[in-house]
Amino acid sequence: MAKVKWAVASRGRRKRLLAKAKGYWGARGRNVRKAKETVIRAEAFATRDRFARKRDFRSLWVIRLNAAARSRGLKYSELIAAFRRAKIGLNRKQLTELAIHDVKAFDELVASAVGSTTRAAAKSA
Repeated sequence: MAKVKWAVASRGRRKRLLAKAKGYWGARGRNVRKAKETVIRAEAFATRDRFARKRDFRSLWVIRLNAAARSRGLKYSELIAAFRRAKIGLNRKQLTELAIHDVKAFDELVASAVGSTTRAAAKSA
């Protein structure tokens, strides 16, 4: 049986690893052992932070919608409840974009949502 030589595969693995560590400071970008530790840690942070970014953006949208609602005399929860009752299916990102870039359309949406809510309340009373 022939002797197996892993030199090519090993070199490839090390090159791939050092390519991921490119730009790291000092030995972290040149030394294979240090680079491996750093790349593993970096990949763990990247995985964690992909989920954290989603939370951060949703929080930002809620803060912006709350500010837009407060300037119209409502609370955030009242605004979202009115949109739900009026069956306006826009998500928080879309509503925030409207509140920032198209104020007139956002005001019309708020008026229709709050108006339909008050009409529904009047019918039930």
